Amino acid sequence: MASALIASCLLIAASCLSSELIRIIINKNVETPLSKLLCLEFIASAELCAVCFELIVVAEEYGIWMYALILFLLTLWWAAHWADASACPYIHLEAYLDGSVHFSQAFLATLAEIAGGLAIYKYVQYTWDLQLSGHINRSVWDCDADLHVPAFQGALIEGVATFLCRIMSKIIAEFEPRFGGVLDAFIGTSLVVAACDYSGGYFNPVLATSLKLNCRGNTVAEHFVVYWVGSIGGSVVSWWVYPFVKENLFSKTSTDKKQK
Repeated sequence: MASALIASCLLIAASCLSSELIRIIINKNVETPLSKLLCLEFIASAELCAVCFELIVVAEEYGIWMYALILFLLTLWWAAHWADASACPYIHLEAYLDGSVHFSQAFLATLAEIAGGLAIYKYVQYTWDLQLSGHINRSVWDCDADLHVPAFQGALIEGVATFLCRIMSKIIAEFEPRFGGVLDAFIGTSLVVAACDYSGGYFNPVLATSLKLNCRGNTVAEHFVVYWVGSIGGSVVSWWVYPFVKENLFSKTSTDKKQK
């Protein structure tokens, strides 16, 4: 079992390191900001989805807590190495709602992310065809849906969890506490584990589409409602609510400091 887990970890590391090498090449050779962003989003999404295909193996073969540990470490890696890339459409939607980017940029970035998530099937299948332990007879095109509750309930779970993730990430970014990145990764990983047995805990439309679109147990419409409408809805609500949260938090913090 230990050797099989090591094999999965090595495949994950290979995906991360090869993606990092491509990022270095992109940063050195692509000068136009929009073109660079689209390339980096494509690579980030490809890396995310390739790694998470392997995490499916880890979860099935070695349990949810090993999956959670590796996901936590990966989240720290991505935060340190992705720079402005997010591999997640609603990040660009929030930026558009803020007025910091044009709709065309948000739309193109989303398309680049979808393309990255769909482009890695052959790569993942190649690694699985190596027939390492845990990969016997696996196919990226043969899958079961992770939604184990009605679609509306699944959308609510994905939406609420995305809302909590985004709110906490914004608060951590605003206050910049010590070990804020670790705290952010811990919160995100905990929410994924909490939702895993209900909706799969994706909180990212591109990731869910790459891993679970057209899998047994869900229609395409159900998938879209749960993983696109649900998570994007949670993100939009967090964007709308956060100014009120920020105002109350900062006013309380300022009041406490004055009293001291």
